[in-house]
Amino acid sequence: MNDWNRQVMDEFRANGGKVAQFGDAPMVILHTIGAKSGEVRETPLVCYVDGDRLVVFASKAGAPNNPAWYHNLVANPEIDLEYGTEKFKVRVTELTGAERDELYAKQVALMPQFGEYETKAGDRVIPVLALARV
Repeated sequence: MNDWNRQVMDEFRANGGKVAQFGDAPMVILHTIGAKSGEVRETPLVCYVDGDRLVVFASKAGAPNNPAWYHNLVANPEIDLEYGTEKFKVRVTELTGAERDELYAKQVALMPQFGEYETKAGDRVIPVLALARV
């Protein structure tokens, strides 16, 4: 894990899920299980609150390929999640079609850089994943 992610997670945990550089944006820490290694990996992400679900976006800042955590979630879709001061299990579902597009557009409206990521990603459709409490 890189130092930047570690600093973000330390601040998240010290401040009830808030990280200054992300303002009021809701955040989570995914505890994924490595698709190949089987090891637990922690990843801090901005998320979108959609009713009882939390939604994350595998943007990788517009890179041409999906982030490693996405592949881990596809291989092992039931994980632990930190949100605010809570830690609980979630089941991950990849969203498609109109539902995916609607939620991605809502995230772009809140954080315009997600629109830039989509442009940079070119032909890659950025995966949108719903996290529902188990």
